[in-house]
Amino acid sequence: MKRFFNRYEEEIEDEMIKNVSITDLTIDNDMTFATVYFMTRHKDTSLVEKKLNKASSFIRYNLAHKLNLRNTPFLKFVYDKSIENGENIERILKNIDEK
Repeated sequence: MKRFFNRYEEEIEDEMIKNVSITDLTIDNDMTFATVYFMTRHKDTSLVEKKLNKASSFIRYNLAHKLNLRNTPFLKFVYDKSIENGENIERILKNIDEK
């Protein structure tokens, strides 16, 4: 996925989508559905998520041609909150230490 975004960056016109980093990918056992986790610096992460999901058929089509898979999974993009969650935990622990 990361290579896909790098390869097709010129074709992607939307700056929000260009500045996405893929952090993880999970595929179900029968390879029909994939969840793609991403991060972005854009403040409106829900808008970026909507745009990615809207472009998922284009991305899936190009992945199918590049990877030569018999079945290419349907893609669902989800904003990866792991760094935010880690920062929140750090903040909570810091507040506990200060008290």
